[in-house]
Amino acid sequence: MLLNVDLTIPFEEPVLIFTVVLLVILVVPFVLNKLRIPGIVGMIVAGVILGPNGLHILNRDASIVLFGTVGLLYIMFQAGLEIDMIDFKRYKVRSLVFGTLTFLIPISVGTVVFLYLHDYDLKPAILLASMFAPHTLLAYPIISRLGLSKNEAVTLTIGGTLITDTAVLFVLAIIINSTHGESGASFWIFMISGMILFVALVLWLFPKIASYMFKQLEGEKGAQYIFVLTVVFAAAFLSEVAGMEAIIGAFLAGLALNPLIPHTSALMNRIEFVGNSIFIPFFLISTGMLVDLTVLFTDTNAMLIAGTIVVLAPITKYAAAYLTQKFFGFSVMQRNLIFGLSSAHAAATLAVVLAGFEIGLLGESALNGAVVLILVSSMVSSFSTEKVGRALAILESRRKPDISQKPDRILVPIGNPKTIESLIDLSIMLKNPSQKEPIYPLAVVIDNEHAEEEIYKKNKMLQETITHASATDNDVQLVSKIDVNVASGILRAIKELMITEVVLGWNAKITTRDRIFGSVLDSLLDNTDEMILVCKLIQPLNTTGRIVVIAPTNAELERGFIRWIRSIKLLSQQLGAPVVFRGRKRTLNKIRGAVKETKPSIEAEFSSYKNLNEFATMKSELKKDDMVIVVSARRGTVSYNSNLDYVPRVLSRDYKDNSFIVLYPEQYPLHQTVPVKGVPIAYGREGEDDEI
Repeated sequence: MLLNVDLTIPFEEPVLIFTVVLLVILVVPFVLNKLRIPGIVGMIVAGVILGPNGLHILNRDASIVLFGTVGLLYIMFQAGLEIDMIDFKRYKVRSLVFGTLTFLIPISVGTVVFLYLHDYDLKPAILLASMFAPHTLLAYPIISRLGLSKNEAVTLTIGGTLITDTAVLFVLAIIINSTHGESGASFWIFMISGMILFVALVLWLFPKIASYMFKQLEGEKGAQYIFVLTVVFAAAFLSEVAGMEAIIGAFLAGLALNPLIPHTSALMNRIEFVGNSIFIPFFLISTGMLVDLTVLFTDTNAMLIAGTIVVLAPITKYAAAYLTQKFFGFSVMQRNLIFGLSSAHAAATLAVVLAGFEIGLLGESALNGAVVLILVSSMVSSFSTEKVGRALAILESRRKPDISQKPDRILVPIGNPKTIESLIDLSIMLKNPSQKEPIYPLAVVIDNEHAEEEIYKKNKMLQETITHASATDNDVQLVSKIDVNVASGILRAIKELMITEVVLGWNAKITTRDRIFGSVLDSLLDNTDEMILVCKLIQPLNTTGRIVVIAPTNAELERGFIRWIRSIKLLSQQLGAPVVFRGRKRTLNKIRGAVKETKPSIEAEFSSYKNLNEFATMKSELKKDDMVIVVSARRGTVSYNSNLDYVPRVLSRDYKDNSFIVLYPEQYPLHQTVPVKGVPIAYGREGEDDEI
């Protein structure tokens, strides 16, 4: 059989080619990690060695180009997907300033140098300068791995990438069309209108389509991933139709899907896993295959151009980062992080030089110089980003505020198998991502002669839950209890596991006049002080449009005030959904302060009401995709009003189309008191306002 296998070099057997590439992806990062060299550099160097200009073990054939193109689009898509949209909107002016600086400084300095020192004509000089004005987020996987993707400097750099790359490609389009004699008014009208139409289509229509599809494909994780890939490549293709590069479309697709793909979801984990493991390494290897080091020693002009580009590119990029730091008061580490992320050149640089080469404005010397720039800048970007990223990650970990003395330990009692996945997903979103505590699904079985058989059945049922949660890289520890009744089993688990939050499903059926939720839930409220969330989830979580939070008077005086504020902010961040807080003016002022002073940043509105009688009429203000969270209170607590007991009834009757949560904050033990403006208030006293 060996005689039937073609082992001639370069390899042409598809299975063998793929095997060699996978071995490179597997071995190179492992070896370089031992040497403390970023794996990105190793992939590019491997491409140089294995490619047609090295040992020529592999050709840069159509398959390598295809996978490399997918990897490039994947990098841009992930950058748009993982960006913190709240910070992105907040720092849009800063992104605009940095994007303008990182475009104008390189292109201005480069044009002057090539025009006067290398005696190029104006158009070729601008094209050569355009090669090191744009940048590619090659080092973004490093930032993502270090947990810095939401740092202000990273958000600013990503926004600046969109601006400078678009500006460069716009300049490229002008030069190409003017060279072909197309520079009239009709050309400008067509190009600008095409760009506006494309951006509107991706950012307005694509999210609506995606929201509909995610609802239809709920539970079909594989189909959701295929749909996401379809959106990315459709946006990339439409970008080319509009006269822009495909990378712009991929980035905008990431922005469009950002609110619909929670960062802790299984879908996000699949996207990152496939991209970081397969597609992005393919792109890095294919980029390395372009490098021909022998040309530098045989072509004097190529050496001069490469030397000029390699020197000017980092200097001008550093100048842009330095001015940005001074303008906005960033730290030295943040400045170096901006420089590291923005100093790699690949995607738009290749587009510029190849386009110039095809229309005859640039020669082979410029092409080879650009490829050397890609190699050197990729190494500079990887090393500098890795170094400063590690230092900044350590510094930020030390500065993280201690929001609560206790870590998040979330218990999810399971009753209905159909609600398991949604409750686990909600729990993962509520958990502080900086803490490594597991989620605890709980199965309680009544102590009788069938207990052992029931435990086996429930554990088997929960295995799918563990598999689902593990797809999000979150730890899940299954807990089983045998007790005299369900409520007793849950209470015992809360004490034994030191639980801080309990997430419960509810069928939205009121049992009796004196029981709000039913014997189990009411018993938990009466016998535990921890935060309890009673949930009825109708819509898929990732399609949530807004989170509407109703807070009672004196909610700010409860022990668990900061914890439930933090939980809602984490949920808002994960879902990409703005929060509308409603309450009395005094309570809203306290909530506004807590939201502003604690992380993460969210988009929040504050709307006051006179009393909770308005709650019954708020339904008309809601959209179908809105989630309602009512912050309630246990009997005898400072924010309790007896009329809060009617809230679940109103939710059950009037809010059948909306997902909702009734949240009971952590409270002080009932015998304690809490000082308010120097006056002790005993728990058990009802509020002064008759709110319903």
